[in-house]
Amino acid sequence: MRRAPSVAPHRQLHQHVDRLAESLDGLRAATPVLVRWGAELAVRLTTGSRLLACGNGGSAAEAQHLTAELVGRFRADRVPLSAIALHADTSSVTAIANDYGYDEVFARQVHAHGRPGDVLVLLSTSGRSPNLLCAVEAARTVGTTTWALTGAAPNPLAAVCDDAVYLSGDGATVQETHLAAVHMLCRAVEAALPAGLDAPTGRAAAS
Repeated sequence: MRRAPSVAPHRQLHQHVDRLAESLDGLRAATPVLVRWGAELAVRLTTGSRLLACGNGGSAAEAQHLTAELVGRFRADRVPLSAIALHADTSSVTAIANDYGYDEVFARQVHAHGRPGDVLVLLSTSGRSPNLLCAVEAARTVGTTTWALTGAAPNPLAAVCDDAVYLSGDGATVQETHLAAVHMLCRAVEAALPAGLDAPTGRAAAS
């Protein structure tokens, strides 16, 4: 005999939407921070600096989504912007993890690629991942600015970064809201870009 679920599925889904709505309220409050980040990136990424991004699991997917939107485009057809997802180089990640331990997979890449003027964006639902905390230490050593998108504060990652947006909710809700934050940041970057930065080919990208 099958046991009835303790909470009806439709109620669970309504609760999920309620949690998401609460997290989105927090994201709305963080809009001024994302606008400021976008304006700063628009200057840095058009004057020789780059963005580095990293996360674990679903947050890795969100970080790679961010870099893809910057190198490609979000809405406007414009020059590509330099952005690297540190977890996407599987050969480097596995080699570093094998030789130095998983806590160093991002830190060693930050030492290799990070420069003064660059920005490291770290995404984490918990704000407690040791490899992200090590990456922040590495960024501080090379003079790279650190921004975090995390779950609820206080948490260690938000505390050690130069700036942070932190959002309430469970892991799934935070990740979903982080995706909205990524899109908002990309929109803010494109809105702040200097006029005349057309795509190199002069062609409009297909929708």
